[in-house]
Amino acid sequence: MSAQSEALDKLIKQQQEGAKEWLHYWQEYSAFDTWQFWFNVIMFLAPLIILLFTIDWKRALQLGFFGFNIHVWFAYFDDFGTTQALWTYPHKMIPFVAHNLGLDASLVPVSFILLYQWTVKHKKNYYLYTLLLSLFLSFVLKPIFVMHHLFKFNSWANYFHLFLTYIVILVLSKVITDFFMYMQKRAKEKANQEEPSKKGRRRKPR
Repeated sequence: MSAQSEALDKLIKQQQEGAKEWLHYWQEYSAFDTWQFWFNVIMFLAPLIILLFTIDWKRALQLGFFGFNIHVWFAYFDDFGTTQALWTYPHKMIPFVAHNLGLDASLVPVSFILLYQWTVKHKKNYYLYTLLLSLFLSFVLKPIFVMHHLFKFNSWANYFHLFLTYIVILVLSKVITDFFMYMQKRAKEKANQEEPSKKGRRRKPR
């Protein structure tokens, strides 16, 4: 066996042992008999239920695409932070994922979907209001999580780094959504321009 294969096997075994330890930890301190577990369940379900009744279904595709962008980017950044041991979620709803599912897949995306919907409907400045929400999430909500041992910094990362992460993600998600909306609009306009000429070619001369 080569040195590379041995090194890889060693890392895989360490990863498997780490997964077993996390599962054991979850069963001891974060399973169904803890208030933290049910808090995470509520944090996951409640925003989705609220979104179901408050989303503008006429813009559902646009809002859903924007929200999915938020979710994916947050999951990437959160996975990076947790796997690099910059921060940890001591209590999770599901022990098999590194990040907090309630935050990354529900509370944060839904919060920004509803804010994005509001800014579009009322023609408000997206960047200003998402900046304010990012400040709240970074410097109010996350300290509350730390206070109740739902979030823990392990290394050099701090609240300001989380805030910068929010800003990067919100700009990326908006730019990507705007790009696809522009391309969709452009394709529709092109199709509308081509439609009369197609109809004219189909007509038979009398």
